Amino acid sequence: MNAPLGDAPRSLTGLHVVDADGAKVGTVQQVYRDDATNDPEWITVRTGLFGMRETFIPLAGARRAGDELHVPHAKETIKAAPRIDADGHLDPSEEAELYRHYGMARPGASGPGGAPGPGDAPGTGGAPGPGGEPGAGGRPDPGSGGTS
Repeated sequence: MNAPLGDAPRSLTGLHVVDADGAKVGTVQQVYRDDATNDPEWITVRTGLFGMRETFIPLAGARRAGDELHVPHAKETIKAAPRIDADGHLDPSEEAELYRHYGMARPGASGPGGAPGPGDAPGTGGAPGPGGEPGAGGRPDPGSGGTS
């Protein structure tokens, strides 16, 4: 997964997220990095009534245009994403749930316990994260406005 247009994670925070149809979704709150590669992999966007909820969106396929970050997902898909707390670390099981929701293959999803589901293509990567957890996991970038 590559950062959109080579941007540093800090420069993504505060961008307006726009869905595949051009609808505004919210504002980037946090950037989560892959535990194994340290690449930016997920963002959180404040959504819901009064912006009380943060929703995870994968950065894969996103592109920056000025002060907007265009993501290849519909607003309804983003708002229906599984509720996962943006509490400092994205567990591999939570990440797998998010990948399923967005219809994407989890990088490194192969072998026992990590086999891709129906319709999933094999991913890449898969080195254990800190603490030896299997899969990519993820943690917020310290400079992205999130807590670590």
